[in-house]
Amino acid sequence: MTAYAIGHLHEVDVGPDIVEYLRRIDETLAPFEGRFIIHGGPATVVEGSWSGDLIVIAFPDQDRARAWYDSPAYRRILPLRTENSRGDVFFIDGVSADHRAADVIAKLPLADQPLG
Repeated sequence: MTAYAIGHLHEVDVGPDIVEYLRRIDETLAPFEGRFIIHGGPATVVEGSWSGDLIVIAFPDQDRARAWYDSPAYRRILPLRTENSRGDVFFIDGVSADHRAADVIAKLPLADQPLG
């Protein structure tokens, strides 16, 4: 199942360290089959509000996403980002191609209780 590493970054100090991070991150992704799906850019907000930059990197599965994040190659460049930005980073599984919104009903806490 495809897994995603998602970062929502704020207050990025774009200086020499961030430039170096950007120059080196692709080489850390390749051994784990990671690829950028979204890498910042302007968002067209249609509901609510948004600030910061969204980064989404796809991996074949959670194991490879975690292995990339924990790899010595990525750990060497990680401080270049963390010391020059603030944000949240997490991993999440995708859904299958045949997924439908109603599929989540069975996972809801009250789904096993009768209505009415």
